[in-house]
Amino acid sequence: MKPELREQILTILAEVPAGRVTTYGRIAAMTDGATPRLVARALRELPAGHDLPWFRVITASRRLADHGGADEQRRRLVAEGVLFDTRGRVAADRLWP
Repeated sequence: MKPELREQILTILAEVPAGRVTTYGRIAAMTDGATPRLVARALRELPAGHDLPWFRVITASRRLADHGGADEQRRRLVAEGVLFDTRGRVAADRLWP
């Protein structure tokens, strides 16, 4: 991945406010050529000890992606007031931007 593209992705990620979520696709659409998969890759490759809100990124179906950190992601989102319906989806009004 080009460093400039990674920087765009991480800059957008840093702007997602507490209590809100965005999708891999929405972040990709705000860049100069990233895809949702590249966004996911950039999140997987975040260095240890970073303070970026990776947990605020969800799938286009408004669910958590299937990954090892999904339980922690859910806990962090709930702590910020993001609720999930019975099918595991986040309310559409919580999407940013």
